Amino acid sequence: MKLVSFNVNGLRAVLKKGLDIYLMEEEADVYCFQEIKAMPDQVEDWNIPAGYQAFWNSAERKGYSGTLTLTRVEPQSYKPGIGCEIGDIEGRAQTLEFKDFYLVNVYTPNSKGDLSRLDYRTQVWDARFREHCSTLAETKPVVFCGDLNVAHKEIDLANPKSNRNNAGFTDEERQAFTEHLQAGFVDTFRVFNKEPQQYSWWSYRAGARSRNVGWRLDYFCASQQLRDRLDNAFIRQYVTGSDHCPVGLELRD
Repeated sequence: MKLVSFNVNGLRAVLKKGLDIYLMEEEADVYCFQEIKAMPDQVEDWNIPAGYQAFWNSAERKGYSGTLTLTRVEPQSYKPGIGCEIGDIEGRAQTLEFKDFYLVNVYTPNSKGDLSRLDYRTQVWDARFREHCSTLAETKPVVFCGDLNVAHKEIDLANPKSNRNNAGFTDEERQAFTEHLQAGFVDTFRVFNKEPQQYSWWSYRAGARSRNVGWRLDYFCASQQLRDRLDNAFIRQYVTGSDHCPVGLELRD
């Protein structure tokens, strides 16, 4: 089973930049999109790939946030939100239940450049999200994926020293991610790849992407019980159309 996560930074925009071609080439079983910035009626002319069901969790505010999951594997259940009022209004998470595991698609709130949303993000959202995933894991294993808006380790961004305590690399955000892992989850990409310069987001400024001056903000994390089923984890740095690129996970049956 191949799973892909992609912060598209605007579904309508990325559809004009070849998203359908990428979906056809990747042939994943499930696509989890974040920051779709759209409601279904705003992309009525989009022909969702044949064989896939679409599960939308758009933000109430138009042109902002939101998540969307396409799956060609029939889920046993679906639920938007995690019981965190503000984040749920912003369409930041959705949960699909499959036969052997739960899949949570998440777009973690950004702490903002002035860190004005840091407390909400780490003390409210991250705490509630961890509780949500841990509660699900009491029933069956969990995979959560998406834009977690944090570079966990120094290896996960190009310039750790100059970015220390900037949004996405504060001690509080990094600790929150550590606590996610301590709750029983593994960062699947680092199971397979421990090399530097493996990034999934680049600023639009100063040719950052062409120079690979980036951050790894997008993750697939899985319950420890699934570790023996991890077959591969990857980052598709060549896929353009957004300031992020797709990341993925392959699970053995």
